[in-house]
Amino acid sequence: MQPYEFLTKHQVEHVHEASMQILQKVGIDFRYAPALEILKKGGAKVDGERVFFPSQLVEEQIRKAPAEFTLYARNSDCDVVIGGSHMAFIPGYGAPFVTDRDRDRREGTLRDFENFVKLTQASPYQDICSGMVIEPNDVPHEIRHAQMIYTTMKYSEKPFMGSAMGAQSARDSIHMASILFGSEDQLAEKPRMISILTSLTPLGYDERMLGAILEYARAGQPQLISSLVIAGATGPTTLAGTLALQNAEILAGIVLTQLVREGTPVVFSGSSSNTEMRSGALSIGSPEMAVNAAATAQMARFYNLPVRGGGAISDAKVPDAQAAYESMMSLLMAQVSGINFVLHSAGILESYSCMSYEKFVIDDEICGMVKRIKKAYEVNADTLALDVIQAVGPGGHFLDQDHTFEHFRSEFYQPLLSNRDNFDMWQASGSKQISQTANQKFKEILAKHHATNLPAAAEKDLKRFVDAI
Repeated sequence: MQPYEFLTKHQVEHVHEASMQILQKVGIDFRYAPALEILKKGGAKVDGERVFFPSQLVEEQIRKAPAEFTLYARNSDCDVVIGGSHMAFIPGYGAPFVTDRDRDRREGTLRDFENFVKLTQASPYQDICSGMVIEPNDVPHEIRHAQMIYTTMKYSEKPFMGSAMGAQSARDSIHMASILFGSEDQLAEKPRMISILTSLTPLGYDERMLGAILEYARAGQPQLISSLVIAGATGPTTLAGTLALQNAEILAGIVLTQLVREGTPVVFSGSSSNTEMRSGALSIGSPEMAVNAAATAQMARFYNLPVRGGGAISDAKVPDAQAAYESMMSLLMAQVSGINFVLHSAGILESYSCMSYEKFVIDDEICGMVKRIKKAYEVNADTLALDVIQAVGPGGHFLDQDHTFEHFRSEFYQPLLSNRDNFDMWQASGSKQISQTANQKFKEILAKHHATNLPAAAEKDLKRFVDAI
């Protein structure tokens, strides 16, 4: 499928030129001395903490990042290609709260984190485990990042996200991955994780994010270099101005990664949206968020880089109709626009603040539908089925045709959650609404989960490392 083009070629070039002016004339604050040294040595102009980027430096460095790369899983069947025409789904990230129909809204715990890892592992549509799908508030802050990585490794065979909580947490993530997968040189050759490092909008990067960027880049580990500009609050109200600002921040971060280690895989990660002007809060379920995802995809293609955007994102407080239509709007826009890395693809409510068990499985169903749409279909002599149409003729039916039985499983999306019964059948089975069905479904998945055993020696070493932090 050809990606949807929201901007014209001229508009893309205009945004790029505006971003270059921001980088050259306004500059970006880098609040971390080691990063300032690298940027100065690389050819940027440094004045205190303010860094100014010549356009030639930016264009030279972003060309060094790969257009496509692979994340390797513990189970090779779960390897994920990032970039090109590929699309990967990753559940929600960073929510401090969790909710379900039985216990309502509450602070997240390590058990909740473990459950969402299990749900991700069981999903046929989620491709990568979120690094912080919820905050396990019952784990001490000092070891929280390591406990989350250990839990992810233990209960999933899929690639995962490393910690973004500063240089030390990045080093810990790299070390833990090397315990399981081999030396750091082997990790650089076959990356196993990816992390999200974000700007401090507007026009800044803080010590924590920069420390992690440097550590992951030195180790050759992929990174999402991300910007979230809130139009009307931390950026211009106009979406074009927001895009130019977002673009400048991302490019600055990518330049740094390439100066640290040429060829470091990066994902051009834009998640900007608008302010809800009545409250001043961020809105993520808005059409402006979806529009920015489409524009971000075009900017990433302009630079020949993989792109992150979209998600099953919503400002709703419960998994209701609002949650459904906002989530499908953003997910489908991500697909048609050519987004490669779809973070927050399952479970998110309340503008990133809460993860819902029921919404996770509902969103997972939506992800399956979106992947079916992306798959498109073949047009050839067999699929055009002229001989079958001729055989059936006017007034016939196709239910008993061999052609039907040969193709329906691969041609039709088979829902795991949606109810397609007629009204009488639905009523006879209890008249369940989708949140009730989803509640039952996530419990069934967790009850059937079988742990993916870690190698005994690696598990022992990982536990020892976590306990020693």
